[in-house]
Amino acid sequence: MTRRDIVTAIPTSFHADGSLDLDGSRSIFRYVGESGNEGAFVLGTTGEFPAVDDEEFAQLIRAAVEELAGRMRVIAHVGQPSAYEAVRRVKIAKDAGVTEFAALTPYYLPAAESAVYDYFVQVAEAVGDGALYVYIYPRRSGITVSPELLARLAQLPAVVGAKVSELSLDELAAYRAVVPGDFILYTGADKDLVAAGQVGAQGVVSGVSSVLPKPFRALAAAADTGDAQKIADAQAAVDDIVSIIGGDMARMKAAYRSMGVADGTCRMALVQPDEAALAEIERVIATYR
Repeated sequence: MTRRDIVTAIPTSFHADGSLDLDGSRSIFRYVGESGNEGAFVLGTTGEFPAVDDEEFAQLIRAAVEELAGRMRVIAHVGQPSAYEAVRRVKIAKDAGVTEFAALTPYYLPAAESAVYDYFVQVAEAVGDGALYVYIYPRRSGITVSPELLARLAQLPAVVGAKVSELSLDELAAYRAVVPGDFILYTGADKDLVAAGQVGAQGVVSGVSSVLPKPFRALAAAADTGDAQKIADAQAAVDDIVSIIGGDMARMKAAYRSMGVADGTCRMALVQPDEAALAEIERVIATYR
């Protein structure tokens, strides 16, 4: 059977004054833990990682492990602009019991492929006998990863896979063509669980699935049957939810407030949903929860 992991990218809850809402974040972890999804991607883009300091990172990673261990895999995102900072976060996460990690390429300043490779060498050494996913998101990081570079990174002992965000299915297929057969590729496109699987991905890292996981589970189950109509129906439901919530953390948190999961907001400068958007969020909650 084709592997179709649904790894949930989890938002971080903040109070209205911008301070960390650790209790609200724990509530989100517990809610996600009931989803049946295969893993949790903690403090990635959806978790607003650039706005979280080391002390808050430690608190959130410990909380994630405490709430989710035994329910699903916990992947801690440790990517930072420098290897020095990323390695520091690896050590914090390892101390909390994490064994799976993801690291965005270094970001903000331009970096040659040789510098990106050296960055991942250092992060992989810190991960040691754990598992490391290369996080490729050029639209946010400003750093591209060529298939040739990913093929080199795949040879590092700790590197077991990659998360690929906002790249085309053709680009995903180009990665698949150059990495080992057991190298795990996850798409970051919420709606592309099935489509990405057709070009060699083993699953999706999805923020929207943190809010309404059932349609994503239904899509994976439909894909397993191979029934074209079941797949189309399940895909339509996922497409509907993604069109309303998308990769928008403010909308995700509005949904959590509506469902009574957590009363938090965003720390980063994100636009809050207007009344029309809130009505659509209520509609998809009523339809798909």
